[in-house]
Amino acid sequence: MTANRFHPLLIGMHWLTLLLLIAVYASIELRGLYPKGSDARELMKLWHFMLGLGVFGLVLIRLPLRLVLQAPPITPAPPAWQHRFALAMDGALYALLLTMPVLGWLALGAQGKEVVFFGWQLPALIGPDRALGKSLEDIHEFIGEFGYWLIGLHAAAALFHHHFMRDDTLRRMWPARFTAALPARSLPAPGRREL
Repeated sequence: MTANRFHPLLIGMHWLTLLLLIAVYASIELRGLYPKGSDARELMKLWHFMLGLGVFGLVLIRLPLRLVLQAPPITPAPPAWQHRFALAMDGALYALLLTMPVLGWLALGAQGKEVVFFGWQLPALIGPDRALGKSLEDIHEFIGEFGYWLIGLHAAAALFHHHFMRDDTLRRMWPARFTAALPARSLPAPGRREL
């Protein structure tokens, strides 16, 4: 890590998490294109679960690294309330990334379905209970819908900081080799006037 950038490992894991999340959401949304009970629909659900567990595993590695490889300060420093809001957002995102795969795993077990991760049979975390399985699936879907908003807000905040606050929030997490492609910030820094 340089003084104003996250460690390259954290940057890579951040963007890999995003790619996996896109695939997780895409696989569950695309299953609707196939009729219920079809092999294609079941395959999309299987990929949804396996990729979700991939996110879970990645976050289990990423969290301790985040504690060891400290975040660089934002320059210029944001107001204290924005810093607190950012910490709350980080906490909510990590909670989403950890609880969603576990809820999915629990729901599959309660529904008496196989729990498979890239060819490995995983143990069910709970015994069969159809009513509980349905409740867990409903909770999983509700939080998943909320996840769209949470992820969107996270992205919007990064763009807001880059284009309006004119700080280095986005650049701290942007891959170094692509920094030149990052669009220039469009407004003058707060407190400065340009003619």
